Amino acid sequence: MKKPQINKRSLGVNFGADGLAQIAVWAPLVKQISVVVDEKKLDLPLKGEDYGYWTLTTDKIQPGDRYMFNLDGEKQRPDPASLSQPESVHGPSEALDISTFNWTDALWTNHKQDAYIIYELHIGTFTPEGTFDAAITKLDHLVEVGITAVEIMPVAQFPGGRNWGYDGVLPYAVQDTYGGPEGLMRLVDACHAKGLAVVLDVVYNHLGPEGNYFNDFGAYFTDKYHTPWGNAINFDDAWCDAVRLYYIENALIWFRDFHIDALRMDAVHAIKDLSPTHVLKEIKQHVDELMALTSRKYHLIAELDLNDPVYINSLNNNGYGIDLQWIDEFHHALRVTAGEPQTGYYSDFTGIDHLAKTYRDAYVFDGIYSPHRLKTFGASASKNKGNQFIVFSQNHDQVGNRMLGERTSTLVSFEMQKLMAAAVMCSPYIPMLFMGEEWAETNPFQYFISHTDDELVEAVRKGRKEEFKAFHAEGETPDPQSEDTFNRSKLQWQLLTQPRHKEMLEYYKTLINLRVNHKALRELNRENLSVTADAGKKILMLQRWHEDEKICCVLNFSDSVQQVDLPENNNWTTLFNSADEKWGGKAIIQQEEAARAASVQPESVTVYINRYV
Repeated sequence: MKKPQINKRSLGVNFGADGLAQIAVWAPLVKQISVVVDEKKLDLPLKGEDYGYWTLTTDKIQPGDRYMFNLDGEKQRPDPASLSQPESVHGPSEALDISTFNWTDALWTNHKQDAYIIYELHIGTFTPEGTFDAAITKLDHLVEVGITAVEIMPVAQFPGGRNWGYDGVLPYAVQDTYGGPEGLMRLVDACHAKGLAVVLDVVYNHLGPEGNYFNDFGAYFTDKYHTPWGNAINFDDAWCDAVRLYYIENALIWFRDFHIDALRMDAVHAIKDLSPTHVLKEIKQHVDELMALTSRKYHLIAELDLNDPVYINSLNNNGYGIDLQWIDEFHHALRVTAGEPQTGYYSDFTGIDHLAKTYRDAYVFDGIYSPHRLKTFGASASKNKGNQFIVFSQNHDQVGNRMLGERTSTLVSFEMQKLMAAAVMCSPYIPMLFMGEEWAETNPFQYFISHTDDELVEAVRKGRKEEFKAFHAEGETPDPQSEDTFNRSKLQWQLLTQPRHKEMLEYYKTLINLRVNHKALRELNRENLSVTADAGKKILMLQRWHEDEKICCVLNFSDSVQQVDLPENNNWTTLFNSADEKWGGKAIIQQEEAARAASVQPESVTVYINRYV
């Protein structure tokens, strides 16, 4: 069977050192296949190989040529491993020699995962222009905030120019309206020059509907399993070897050829695979081989809704070896604590007691009964380190999957926003911000598409309305196809000139700086932690320590002043208070005052420090 190539791409059209085009495509069910270049009036037949592959080496195709595969003389389709689609998902693929890009990041070293402070952004709405090059102009802002890693929502080619990215249908191709492959490379290179790691969101659990021609080539899907998006990708059924290779090599090209530092793999619980070696584990094994080859460090991140540590356990511990995972349960517990109604999947969460549990245990449901699921759910992650978990108070899903796409800034008070930010930053986990959060962006982030199939557009509209039918009293579901929905979702950088938004930005900068400069917060050791919660007062006390430094974070989620006894045998000094006047609060802070008791302002956090020997 064809094996994944560690040091180079083996699929699609690639150029060797001799300048010859080396073409390979998997199409086991066709009888003949050729590569067609209309501009040159070329129709070059490929040679059939073992296991359904077709190959050709030729000097007739050059970088920049636009080509299609002709299947049995009946259909012309873009290359499943295309790198560039300048005429969208239905048009020809563009042959590229990406090895010629002039990288300047030879001295770049990826951050250890402990040092990641992640900023999730969507290229199309991050700037007015919505391009990779425009994003480069905002990198100094991210550095000033204290961000160390930029997470980019999916850029795989999708229909039209407006999409979250999860409807991508050509996983190797970089969205043309964003700037294509070279635009992404320029952004990655610029990030590295600023000391920023780059995380790329990839989708290995499904492909979008429009422009999805994979079944014309081979058995990329299986009807053994079904996902929310239709038939599952074929990772363990007949012909699956080639499909697995396709996705393994996809992971490798982002690291090797695009210099990406980490991949965030979307909804891995929807990857159905009962093979002896799960495809995620096989991806990890090949990434480890690539790290040995390049001497660079790469991270794999999972979005996971199973609370099963097998995904993040090491290969040596019979796990899949994924380095980190998102914890939605931290978000859910935090939101309910902050006043989110206990409906839908929030119904499982009691609020502050569950927030305390997730500080201790990462997973809330770790083998206990879930009323929402009507079953016992999850397993313990007590043996997994804090640096394996990513937490947040908002992200693209949790904002954009609300009917109106409201951000936290329009749902809670200014003080509660600051408190929620501190709840994330004081955690023993890796923090993530969603773009604009740092200045309390008020524009929504709504679901948007730009499909060209009218029936599909109408189906999406109906689906969104049905999903939110219980909420229609709050207003009409925004039309996902409308350009207005997309434009409403763009960041308002001009808000940074307004006092309240500037105040929030400075607050975030100080909060991140606090985390970075205090080892008790910076070191993600869940063993050096204690947490208590008072549900009646809505007070949570989180203590963390490292060597000669101990920090106590008192979080008051109530709407009244709370008197709190601080831990005994320590003289505590106020280090940080979200209710400080300089952050728009009402508390006058005396930083030097030692204390045994605290008066904590409503919807605020006070951070105390004690240095001892």
